[in-house]
Amino acid sequence: MTAGLGLDPCTPAALEVLEGLVREVAQREIMPLFGACGSRLKEDGSLVTAADTAVQAWLVKELCRRWPQFAMVGEEMSEAEQHAALWSARGAWCLDPLDGTTNFVNRLPFFAVSLALLQNGGPVLGVVYDPVRGECFKALRGQGAWLNGKRLHPPERSPALRRCVALVDFKRLKPQLAGRLGVDPPYGSQRNWGSCALEWCWLAAGRAQLSVHGGQKLWDYAAGSLILMEAGGVATTLDGGPLPYDGLAPSSALAACSLDLHEAWRAWIGHNAARC
Repeated sequence: MTAGLGLDPCTPAALEVLEGLVREVAQREIMPLFGACGSRLKEDGSLVTAADTAVQAWLVKELCRRWPQFAMVGEEMSEAEQHAALWSARGAWCLDPLDGTTNFVNRLPFFAVSLALLQNGGPVLGVVYDPVRGECFKALRGQGAWLNGKRLHPPERSPALRRCVALVDFKRLKPQLAGRLGVDPPYGSQRNWGSCALEWCWLAAGRAQLSVHGGQKLWDYAAGSLILMEAGGVATTLDGGPLPYDGLAPSSALAACSLDLHEAWRAWIGHNAARC
């Protein structure tokens, strides 16, 4: 029998199957093209490569074969197909076949495959695989998050805001807020690595403590936000509302590895955004 066929996808056994599928396609379709792959511009100005399309095509086929009851929202699908899938009553897979395509094209080793299952208005499982480091982050809603089989936990003790490493995408923030973060930051250090899915996961793993982004697509955060929250982190929009999982419009994202840090981070952002 095909692995996963008939399994409830929201179980540890099915999650293992999904991890295997994502690892397999990444090693076969992505890594052989790393450093030797051309690209083209899409209408929105982002890049797409043969690796993006090959990964999406293979995973769509395999997921539909094992779980035909679910629709598919893939980054490389048409907007009409994406909208139709989100209206599926039984749920939809949300796939970014190569998150960090610009890094991939420019031989920067920071990119991932990101897969989530959306049901009842939110993600119920997530898998993010980094083929360069062989790291697989995954989560089941209400059951926890793991990195290569080891459970992820919130920090035992959160650092002060001024000691934190923050993942900040300046170009999608309002210029005034971006300027304040650049000139008078509340954190200790700032990074931006160019793969939203992996940045969510590195936050979950404690490799940074804060993040802010002005406009992520659904497939950028569907899996990673669940992994962070199941690891004890907190994620909202910039105005403090829940992340939206039922549409295609870009959403802001404000996150931290713990509740107390998120509250302090949001308070600073809210105060300074109001002054801008």
